[in-house]
Amino acid sequence: MGEISEFPLSVRLFLKAYRWRRIDPVPWTRLSKPLADCRLGLISSAGFVGPDDAPFDVSVRGGDPSFRVISGNIDVTQLREHHRSESFDHQGLAADPNLAFPIDRLRELVNCGRLGSLNVRHLSFMGSITAPGRFQRDVVPEAARLFEADGVDAALLVPV
Repeated sequence: MGEISEFPLSVRLFLKAYRWRRIDPVPWTRLSKPLADCRLGLISSAGFVGPDDAPFDVSVRGGDPSFRVISGNIDVTQLREHHRSESFDHQGLAADPNLAFPIDRLRELVNCGRLGSLNVRHLSFMGSITAPGRFQRDVVPEAARLFEADGVDAALLVPV
């Protein structure tokens, strides 16, 4: 993890002025069955899109609140990252999308019996949403309904 001093001045000033939100209590639900019996949905905020998906709109003030559905049988090398943040080096995600969308590692866990199954679809959001009101009000419930309809027991969120 880097030091704040490593960021450009514009980023340091933004971080100092940003109104950080506190969620209390943190939403949490214990699993009702062992992970080996659960269906898992993957959520990444890396701004990944599939080969036929429109990229996220990096020009939206406050961040593009939409999401993309990523097929459960995607070849991770087909994913393209459209994260708008300049606060991290994007080369790692380009070299190995599993860093932020660890679908291959999760498949390994299914194959060895540690995880029950993976959902037929996963979700990708744009990270660095600095105006999250519409995202929380409209988009998150819609995404949750998709996973609920699929019978997802647990979700792994990989924040970027």
